[in-house]
Amino acid sequence: MKSKVISTCPVTVCLSVIGGKWKLLIIWLLYNDIRRFGEMRRKMPGITKQMLTKQLRELEQDGIIHREVFAEVPPRVEYSFTEFGESLLPVVFAMRDWGNAQKQALAKTPPRPGKNTPARHGGRGGGDGREEL
Repeated sequence: MKSKVISTCPVTVCLSVIGGKWKLLIIWLLYNDIRRFGEMRRKMPGITKQMLTKQLRELEQDGIIHREVFAEVPPRVEYSFTEFGESLLPVVFAMRDWGNAQKQALAKTPPRPGKNTPARHGGRGGGDGREEL
């Protein structure tokens, strides 16, 4: 019975489509007019070609993005939002706004001992090394 409840939860449905390490970043890049595979890969240095391909295919299968192949030599492929995919943008903007508010709140709060302190992370002060989009 519990799995039936979880599968009907709208938040779970949303996360099943956009969850994971890379999909929101791909959506954000598309929103910022980064439409080609190579450009995306350069903006996400930690992702492999195979993983980017897999994530793009999943977003395409879920109806979030459209893949267009141009009959050129060499072939050119561009990704764009579907109308359904564009309906996700308010969710992404809300997440961005929430994240910005949390960054501001955390900047005003002294760090907790043992949490992202220089002693714990070898002087780096936390962070995951990814470029902010």
